[in-house]
Amino acid sequence: MRTRWVQGSVFVGLLLAVAIAGCSRQQQAADASMASAEADIARGGAPAPAAPPAVAESQAVDPQQLASSAATFVDAQRRFIRTARAEFEVRDVYATALAIEDEVAAQGGFVVGNDIKSETQGMRRRSIGDGKQLELTEYTLHGELTVRVPSEKTQSFLRAIAGKMEFLDSRSFKAEDAQFELLRQQLAAQRAQSTQQQLGAAVADGGKLGQKADAIQARGEANADRDEAMLAMKEFQDRVDFSTIALSLHQDSQVRKAVRIDVEAVFRDNGPGFFNRLGESLRIGWRGALNLVVALAQVWPLWLLIAAGYSLLRYWRRRKTARP
Repeated sequence: MRTRWVQGSVFVGLLLAVAIAGCSRQQQAADASMASAEADIARGGAPAPAAPPAVAESQAVDPQQLASSAATFVDAQRRFIRTARAEFEVRDVYATALAIEDEVAAQGGFVVGNDIKSETQGMRRRSIGDGKQLELTEYTLHGELTVRVPSEKTQSFLRAIAGKMEFLDSRSFKAEDAQFELLRQQLAAQRAQSTQQQLGAAVADGGKLGQKADAIQARGEANADRDEAMLAMKEFQDRVDFSTIALSLHQDSQVRKAVRIDVEAVFRDNGPGFFNRLGESLRIGWRGALNLVVALAQVWPLWLLIAAGYSLLRYWRRRKTARP
């Protein structure tokens, strides 16, 4: 028995020795690896840190973002009505609107509309004492400009104002082929001119008074049609010669700070005292009690019915108690 115990102890001791030797080898390998890494760092410098995520910095809009062949295409056989629209963020709506107007004038164009308004996003108030309160208003400025520039300068105008944009939200270009509409306007003007000439010849030939009066009236109507046709052709030609550009501007929200009169605090400070309010409350309560009595008196038939019912109930109970 003792021999078996000794053999088991020896076996366990051998296992412990093997385990300790293995751990020692692993520790030596780890130390060697760490020493090698330290040597590499000493030779090559510290390892490069991980690159941070790329973040786009705020910068002016690239003029190429406002380029399109719809604003520059030229065809000797076609006439185009050019329109464009751009929505963008700016640093200062008022200053940018004035700068855009200056650029429009420099390009030989003109401004059709300039509308700037503020839109309230939220408002907060807090009392600051002495019957006053601080009011903070968050608002955003929006501007709408409609300008017209020579059609061939549409692209150069948009590129010129690109530097005033902080961020381009959207833009669109459109070139409508107008050659057939222009031909239609020209033919209508020619027809009106021909009709006017024919009626003029008829009036000059003479004839009966009634016929001559009808011819004069018809000639007047023909002249009106001719004038309308000429005006329509001029308006159409103007749309071809000058492109129409709609610009929508906006800027970051701003906060407006103002000191206002705290009306509630003023009324509260200048209101009646405690005893005055107490007396008024007692008077109001007394009037309420009187009103309640009057209201109860208005339903006196109900009280009669209740009294009669109560009397009958007492009479019935007495009769029931009196029975043997």
